[in-house]
Amino acid sequence: MHPTAAALLLLASVLHAAWNYAAKKVGSGGSAFVWLYYTLSAVFCVPLAIGYLLLVDVHPQWSWLPAAIGTAVLHVAYGVLLQRGYAVGDMSVVYPLARGTGPLLSVVAAVLVFHEHPGPLGLLGAGAVVLGVFVISMGRGARPSPASLGYGLLTGAAIAGYTLWDAHSVNVIGMPVLLYFTAGSVVQSMMLAPQAFAHRGFVGELWRTHRREVLVVALLSPIGYLLVLLVMRTTPVSVVAPARELSIVLGALVAWRVLGEPNPVRRLVGSVIVLAGIVGLCVG
Repeated sequence: MHPTAAALLLLASVLHAAWNYAAKKVGSGGSAFVWLYYTLSAVFCVPLAIGYLLLVDVHPQWSWLPAAIGTAVLHVAYGVLLQRGYAVGDMSVVYPLARGTGPLLSVVAAVLVFHEHPGPLGLLGAGAVVLGVFVISMGRGARPSPASLGYGLLTGAAIAGYTLWDAHSVNVIGMPVLLYFTAGSVVQSMMLAPQAFAHRGFVGELWRTHRREVLVVALLSPIGYLLVLLVMRTTPVSVVAPARELSIVLGALVAWRVLGEPNPVRRLVGSVIVLAGIVGLCVG
């Protein structure tokens, strides 16, 4: 991997762990919280996208529309599942499960769909991811609830889905990264708007009490993911998906030191094992 790509993925990992901490603080926000930060992300990105269209010689294609709709559907599923996971479980459980399952499924699909071929280290890495997830979810003491485990795994499946779809959209369809993310954000906001309108009182309460968290997610999430999409233009998805997951250990540290969640040693060790497996997937 090129050093510049590695540096961008490292920055994206830090931003990702930071905004997930903010999302965990609003665990009960549900789809209303997701709608708020998706909508603000669209507000931030639309002027940039318009400027891009005016300054750069690009010709919009009809193929861009299904690309934007596809990423919106997958990201809405991801956002809602993640928020529900944070409502019923600890960040030190839901976050590493989601971030570990996502790249594992991404690499499996990359092999089946894109015909990429991980070596022995990649196979060992896949096994380490499974082991790390087992360490996080099992053991003595207070165990994670089945719901938190389920939402973590489902969120990981959504991550794998949008990772592969986004790689296809920016590489095969060739939609510019900024326009792709902006269009997806607008569609995501539109998809959740009817439910947000139906619960507008709760949306207003969330904005009044958690405005800072909404702004943090709305800003850091698009910046981090735009960095990932840029790297995807020059780096195989089977490398990008695992390498960005340093955020797993960062998230575990935040859950331990800031949120004071239980069983920190076991969950941190499990997160490190997951990260080691992801490195194996990346190298292999």
